[in-house]
Amino acid sequence: MTPLHRHQVAWPSPAGWQRVLVREWDAPARACLQHWATHGLPLVVTRQPEPQDTLTRDVALGLSAPNRWQRRRLALQLPLSDVLYLDEFPALERVAGQLPMADRAAARRLAQTLQNLGCTARVYGSHGWQHLTGLDHLRPGSDLDVWLAVSDAEQADEAASALASFSASTRLDGELVFPGDTAVAWREWQAWREGRTRALLVKRLHGPDAITRLSALLPHAAVPA
Repeated sequence: MTPLHRHQVAWPSPAGWQRVLVREWDAPARACLQHWATHGLPLVVTRQPEPQDTLTRDVALGLSAPNRWQRRRLALQLPLSDVLYLDEFPALERVAGQLPMADRAAARRLAQTLQNLGCTARVYGSHGWQHLTGLDHLRPGSDLDVWLAVSDAEQADEAASALASFSASTRLDGELVFPGDTAVAWREWQAWREGRTRALLVKRLHGPDAITRLSALLPHAAVPA
């Protein structure tokens, strides 16, 4: 099975859903989870406990409920064997049509610019969930949250510059993900690279950390910082 990473989409098996539904939930949470199970909707990989080698380990998963269930965040665990398969949130160009009309062209241009840099922007958060489920996750002012994999500091700088150039009524937020599944907020990366902050918060599958040197993020970086 594909190695786990944050923001990864996971589809439980029917047996997995049964494990979830037999647990104690309040009425709104149970109604939401029953809808997810009935319609075969996915969960998302969240922060994990410390690594375990066995395939029977539990995987921490989450669900961001739509407006009809008060946008609650539900957390649960399942054995890895109860996950049928893993996938990713949709690419930005596929989600652009959900944005306000005036923002759609800018989103498609951004997606193409990032593709030209060798990056694919994946949309998570409210826009990503709405695309996957067809439910009412969006509300006025919902941010557009994207994550994109970058290979090194130079590509990260170029991607952050492209993200910063996005001019639209929708606020753009999200993360750059480096090799080893180490993520940083793109705005914080830009501020750190410009010397406007001394430390950078990095997020990993098993928890966050703060760094002050580029070598802590990219051990083989050619230029120290």
